[in-house]
Amino acid sequence: MVLSRRAILTQATFAAAGGLVWTAAPAAATGRPRLEDSLRAAMRRLQQSPDGPPAVVVAIGRGGGSSLYTAGVSQLGTHRAPRAGDHMRVASVAKAFSGATALSLVSSGRLSLDTTVGRAVRGMPREWSAVTLRQLLGHTSGIPDFSGTDAFRDALLPHLLDPPPPRKLLSYATDPALAFRPGSAYAYSNSDNILVALMCESATGRRYEDVLRQRVLQPMGLGETSLPRGADLPGPVLHGYDTLGPGVPEDVTNLIAAGWSWASGGVVSTPGDLVRFIRAYVRGAVTDHRTREAQFRFRPGGSEPPGPGVNSAGLALFRYDTRYGRVYGHTGNTAGYTQFAAATPDGRAGVAVSITAQITPTTGPPLFGQLREIFELAVGVLLAG
Repeated sequence: MVLSRRAILTQATFAAAGGLVWTAAPAAATGRPRLEDSLRAAMRRLQQSPDGPPAVVVAIGRGGGSSLYTAGVSQLGTHRAPRAGDHMRVASVAKAFSGATALSLVSSGRLSLDTTVGRAVRGMPREWSAVTLRQLLGHTSGIPDFSGTDAFRDALLPHLLDPPPPRKLLSYATDPALAFRPGSAYAYSNSDNILVALMCESATGRRYEDVLRQRVLQPMGLGETSLPRGADLPGPVLHGYDTLGPGVPEDVTNLIAAGWSWASGGVVSTPGDLVRFIRAYVRGAVTDHRTREAQFRFRPGGSEPPGPGVNSAGLALFRYDTRYGRVYGHTGNTAGYTQFAAATPDGRAGVAVSITAQITPTTGPPLFGQLREIFELAVGVLLAG
């Protein structure tokens, strides 16, 4: 199915290496050569497919070592291979960052998982007042997803580079009625993590970007990760493309300002930093034991797009039961990028898979099947190490 550029934009925004020397993965690492060969072949097939992404990147970190597998180029018209330090949009993996920030505040007593929207965030619809932080982080709030409304699309398309203030994003959910009683069902919603970030601001009296930096980015040593408001990325850049339209792929790296997704999808990072983050996040680097225990209670529910294997939802974290074993992490997709990051529970090993096109079960089902196999094989290589 080929979508028009406008159709892609209406879906694209959310549907949303310091300290290590990153080396090209060896041709046959001891103990996992067959899986590595299968991963490389799958990466090449996807990258060379019609409408495939210009680049496929798999970064793996374990212990103090790291490996980088790549197919394609960081920017069309060049011969430069992707690098672990290339900046990109992590899309809805940003929800793991807002989750880490909020859970850090819970662990320090500044927030509670039972804190309600009505108590913490002024000016929200009455219907949302009893929803708790726990329900927001677990996508069991029932709050409608502002990014799926006509009001949001009508605001976005004429002003791609001029995002509104974060609170206004929630106003695009023009019908505030809850989809279900909070806590009774699972439904992925971008509104949830906007409210999570606003709760962080309320608890600290500071901008969410500053709290994120102090509570997560600095402690984890994520010097190449940020939450900008505009559309520019720091260099070097892993360019993102619209590959589904007619003609040559269109570079959409700077098409939409990050402020249109903010805490729900606006984070910019690198493959190297993303691996560092997911390892620290999953092992509980910014949470205490009690909070991490609550985070790791899972129910049926999938990330968007689906991760490998059987997906289950915790608090700002997903469990992926693959044919190679179990990992924990998050996925994301936005204009120009699709992402997957996961780690073992002890954080000793982590993986990030990044492609430079938005491929979903809806926009490109055959391609997404290939991508999901890459997710699975990357987990296999990770766990075989």
